[in-house]
Amino acid sequence: MQPTATVLVYSDDSNTREQVRLATGRRPATDVPQVEFIECATAAAVIKELDRGGIDVCVLDGEAAPAGGMGICRQIKDEIFNCPPVLLLIGRPQDAWLATWSRAEAAVTLPVDPVEFAAALAGLLRSKPALSA
Repeated sequence: MQPTATVLVYSDDSNTREQVRLATGRRPATDVPQVEFIECATAAAVIKELDRGGIDVCVLDGEAAPAGGMGICRQIKDEIFNCPPVLLLIGRPQDAWLATWSRAEAAVTLPVDPVEFAAALAGLLRSKPALSA
């Protein structure tokens, strides 16, 4: 059986979550596993899924409201043991310093550029030592 990677996608905007799914496709690169998505529209749902476990990478929308992905990222880095790597979606390149503050491992700008996004996600999946089977 082929291994799969579980990617949590958080955004209050269903169009943003769809952009992430479409940019990823079945797998973001040929040398990483196929991806399964867990979509969350609220901060509480993100925490619930992370507490449940099995998430390989989180994609968080820094422009989400009322809870932005940057604040959620910082919170989960403090509160979740062995927190998975985070790819942060930011509104503009100048916000990269906020992504660093939030402790995200990577950041890409909105709207999602499929090539840039897939490369960033694949990089995080490669850095993850053990993926779900």
